[in-house]
Amino acid sequence: MSSLATLYPQHLTVLQQRLESALAAHGFDALAVAAGEEKFAFLDDRPYGFQINPHFVHWLPLPQAIGSWLLLQPGAKPRLLYLQAEDYWHAPPATPSGYWTEQVEVEVLRTPELLQTRLQALLPARCAQIAERDAQLDVAGTPNPEGLLAHLHFERGMKTPYELQLMRAASQRAALGHLAAKAAFEAGGAEADIHAAYLAGSDQAERELPYGNIVGLGAHGAVLHWQFQDKQAPATPTSLLIDAGASCQGYAADITRTWLHPEGRGEAARRFAALWQGMETLELALVDQVRAGTDYPAIHLDAHQRIASLLLDAGLVHGLSAEAAVAQGLSSAFFPHGIGHLLGAQVHDVAGLQIDRQGTRRERPAGHPYLRLTRRLEPGMVVTIEPGLYFIPLLLRELQAGPLAGHVDWAAVETLQPFGGIRIEDDVACRAEGAPENLTRDAFGRLQA
Repeated sequence: MSSLATLYPQHLTVLQQRLESALAAHGFDALAVAAGEEKFAFLDDRPYGFQINPHFVHWLPLPQAIGSWLLLQPGAKPRLLYLQAEDYWHAPPATPSGYWTEQVEVEVLRTPELLQTRLQALLPARCAQIAERDAQLDVAGTPNPEGLLAHLHFERGMKTPYELQLMRAASQRAALGHLAAKAAFEAGGAEADIHAAYLAGSDQAERELPYGNIVGLGAHGAVLHWQFQDKQAPATPTSLLIDAGASCQGYAADITRTWLHPEGRGEAARRFAALWQGMETLELALVDQVRAGTDYPAIHLDAHQRIASLLLDAGLVHGLSAEAAVAQGLSSAFFPHGIGHLLGAQVHDVAGLQIDRQGTRRERPAGHPYLRLTRRLEPGMVVTIEPGLYFIPLLLRELQAGPLAGHVDWAAVETLQPFGGIRIEDDVACRAEGAPENLTRDAFGRLQA
């Protein structure tokens, strides 16, 4: 497998070609990209966790380059204006080093004022800048031109071999965390304990996570984005749903696993285990559909068909076909979100509903408002596949009050509610030919070999 040092120059060549095409199409001679600024709590000097501009980290593996700028021009090396402020309150950022620096012109500046002056001197008249509002500098350049952004966002969907290598590394890191979290769960840990085990296992600080971990024991697994971490474990252990990721030089892994506690006994645990096995089987079948030319919404709709069939086979739903259960919205009560999204320098990567460089949108299928991706799959795309089956009190109440209530075995559903739900999520790369690359399963496979 090629090293990052070998892959990075190839990555820059691809990005440079995309940039030159985009600048020419939209009438610009250069592009300035801000890394971003720290943000602070209201009436306080405590900063929130810094989030890098994804356009910046797309070019440079510097996810903590606060206040820095990147200047991009046709026919020239990327130029990094790196802010390394002298400060006795905090340690200054490290001087850039590593495999990528030979490919980039690096200038170190000690104050924001010096950086702004230098950037002003370098920018041509017809320049665009990509920066959030509070990072934009008073320099020549059109901020965030819509057409240019659409052009660049569309092409970011196709990952280079360098990006794929970073995402494999992020998947490996996340898989280590998931195995540590599973062990903590089986040892009787509370959600806070499981979260701490994940951080230790994946060798990440909280601030390094690409998104806040979802660690739901039992019924908490029915809250899709359960945002708390209880410090007390349930008296009766049932299940764990953990959605937790990792980062590698700005690129994300996004993995979900659901586990039944080994002490689970009785009819409800048996039913839940059977549902879990059914979800595992159908998730892998959906993963296999990540192939060049496949219409991603078709995978989402097939997930509904398969989940409806699983509900029928399990006896939770009866008296109508899987097709009718989907058409009439019954499957959505158990699977209310989309099957997945693009993944890369952002967890929910951009341009999921954009089908060309001009920014043309393709809307979601009717009745499926939460699908994040409506494009046809192309080689290099990395997507998540994350079917779910949940027992969500709000949606179950609505279902029970509606015309389809008679098609549900409510007694069986009630016994399963303490288990919350099941979500299984893999990160999958589309190849030019043949079966996809499952970054997640490959990472677990290497660790468990």
